Amino acid sequence: MKYLHTMVRVTDLEASLRFYRDALGLELVHQKEYPKGRFTLVYLAAPGDHDAQVELTYNWDPEEYTGGRNFGHLAYRVENIYQLCQRLADHGVTINRPPRDGHMAFVRSPDNVSIELLQQGEPLAPAEPWASMPNTGSW
Repeated sequence: MKYLHTMVRVTDLEASLRFYRDALGLELVHQKEYPKGRFTLVYLAAPGDHDAQVELTYNWDPEEYTGGRNFGHLAYRVENIYQLCQRLADHGVTINRPPRDGHMAFVRSPDNVSIELLQQGEPLAPAEPWASMPNTGSW
């Protein structure tokens, strides 16, 4: 058995690509439109690790999705949590749970999917502005 991907329904494909690809830094692995089914599938993965993917499913006909916390979250191990959080903030992403401990942070996608970021290896030494930044919203 091999893990393949996690599927997340998105309401705005371009906003989701700006978040997952441009801000978070995932790589586009594959994208295909299905006109008969009226949906688009986009597969993304962490650079250098295409074995575990996130599938964005964009249904062309508007739908309202509910769920939120019952989904849980996606998690990524990152090389430098401070640099990635700064990159996300520079792209206008709210850091819901800042990496005050140099180890863990949470952000949310445009569709409110919770994303956990975990520092690779040992936690980084506490650093500002993260060390004194409060939580924002829910994560």
